[in-house]
Amino acid sequence: MALRLYAPVVLPCDAACSVVRDAVVDVDADGRILYCGPRTSAPERSPDANVRECSGILLPGLINAHAHSPMTPLRGMGADLPLLRWLQEVIWPAEARLRPADIRAGMQLGCVEMLRAGVTTSAEMYFTGEAVAEAVLQVGSRVVLAPAVISVPGLSGADGWRGMVEGISRWIDADGVRFGPADRVELGYGPHSAYTLPPEALRVVGEHAQQRGALVHMHVAETADEDAAQRAEFGSVPRLLHELGVLDGRVLAAHAVHLSDADIELLVRNRVGVAHCPGSNAKLASGTARLVDLLRAGVPVGLGTDGPSSNDDLDLWEEIQLAGLFARSTTGDATALSAPAALLAATRGGAEALQRNDIGALEPGRWADLVHLEVDNPAFVCGLDASDDELLSNVVWAAGSRSVRDAWVGGAQVLRDREPTRVDRRSVQAAARTTARHVRA
Repeated sequence: MALRLYAPVVLPCDAACSVVRDAVVDVDADGRILYCGPRTSAPERSPDANVRECSGILLPGLINAHAHSPMTPLRGMGADLPLLRWLQEVIWPAEARLRPADIRAGMQLGCVEMLRAGVTTSAEMYFTGEAVAEAVLQVGSRVVLAPAVISVPGLSGADGWRGMVEGISRWIDADGVRFGPADRVELGYGPHSAYTLPPEALRVVGEHAQQRGALVHMHVAETADEDAAQRAEFGSVPRLLHELGVLDGRVLAAHAVHLSDADIELLVRNRVGVAHCPGSNAKLASGTARLVDLLRAGVPVGLGTDGPSSNDDLDLWEEIQLAGLFARSTTGDATALSAPAALLAATRGGAEALQRNDIGALEPGRWADLVHLEVDNPAFVCGLDASDDELLSNVVWAAGSRSVRDAWVGGAQVLRDREPTRVDRRSVQAAARTTARHVRA
């Protein structure tokens, strides 16, 4: 035992979304959870363990299941355009100007922003993956990184999509699928979409990923018009991916807004995870994913912010609320997504969508990625004396990122009193501001 945390309430985010009162979380020297449960049942404390009494609530770090966090310097650009015009007229030309140092600065700012919102893991799709990984390791958060594969002039590089795929494979072959302290970086493949890559590219990505046990993280059916050609030829993008063999491996489908019943059945049959991004989809008028149908069918669903220039923030607490609100408003059912179900989507559900059983819950053997919520604020009007149901309701519907005080990743504290412990927040913001000016020059 290296660390023992006491708290009046722990939300382990087990399948039942239990509320544990007067609780203990023990962490071993490798950064994994040894014990999570009532203080009365806790093992004897190691004499050399670091001990801390937390005044509020401990829960797993949130998982942002789909993001492009290095885009923080692009925030606000093309803010009132629909998706395809926004990409083609504003974002892709701006991204072509980004240098590795710009991407590193943008990702550092994204990591800091997410930690301050209680997000300890993000699933990222972006270019220049080495700069992204370096930023994550410097800040101390966790990433499931899928370097982008795309066939768009100015973004594909001299060797095109094949060179991008081969570069990812060489990286995985050299460093492994997971590396860094407490396995903070996991590598995968990020084919942008079926409308920016030919079918041959998707097939090759699937083969490379399956040979290495790596995740394929891809935009799927985000807008109604983007994949008209693919629907005309193959029926749907999920059908296309199935025929190409891509769904035979680990796959995360981002957005998944415009799906038929047959598409959902394909996802279930192939254990495909979905990253539901209600805020970005609403802002870009892309539609609302069939969250209730996906969950009822058994599709693993996590929540994502999408990029900080299409949302325009990385606050997953907002997505928790929006997921619940949209599920209720689209079905006309106030019970469509309960507070516990919404919280689990941002934690345990995100891990399941990524096919990770080592994050997303406070259970022995999983990484000790934790967040401490302070309850001395108006969101918790009854404090911790509220009933379990009311407490969960306060966490989901009222607390928000303003309640986040501290965060640990792999047992190491990376946020203390809302400030990152490994980088200077103001310096990070200044570097990103410099990048923002460069991109707009």
